[in-house]
This record gives sequence, C-alpha cells and structure tokens, in this order.
Amino acid sequence: MQMRFTIEQRVLTDESGKPVAGAVSFHNYEAASADDAIQLFLSDHRGEIVGNIVTFPGFHAVATVRNTAGVSTLQVSPASANLTPLA
Repeated sequence: MQMRFTIEQRVLTDESGKPVAGAVSFHNYEAASADDAIQLFLSDHRGEIVGNIVTFPGFHAVATVRNTAGVSTLQVSPASANLTPLA
C-alpha cells in the first residue's frame, strides 16, 4: 500500500559546516511508510542518516541527514489529510 508523503527539508549547515538560515524545500514521495519515504529521499540526494529516524503516530517522522551539500533535518508527513492509499 503506497501513500503520498511530503518531506520538509530544513538545511542546517552548508558543505563547510557553516549555519544556513531560512533554507527550506519540500519534496513529495509515494511510499509505504514515512521511513520508506526518507529512504527514497536519501537515495535521491545521496545522503545518510545522522542518528535515528524518529517516528510518530499518524505516519509522521523526523530525521537528520548529511550529504555533500551539508546537514539537514527532515520532517515527514502525509501529503493530505485524506489517508487513502494509492491504487
């Protein structure tokens, strides 16, 4: 069963480790779970998890990722209030 998820990416540092202010982007994925959506994001952005993926009820999750562009936090949530699985 696939669902649509939106990942809000907030960039914390650039590639040199300096803080970045206000860099936010949104990414949409179809996945079976919030964890799977994060794995798709990591694959697309060649990133790795820093620490653990923290999951919450209602198909939500938070993770910190690192890639060559820097460090970001990800907040995953269902793309709509209608949690109807995709066909």
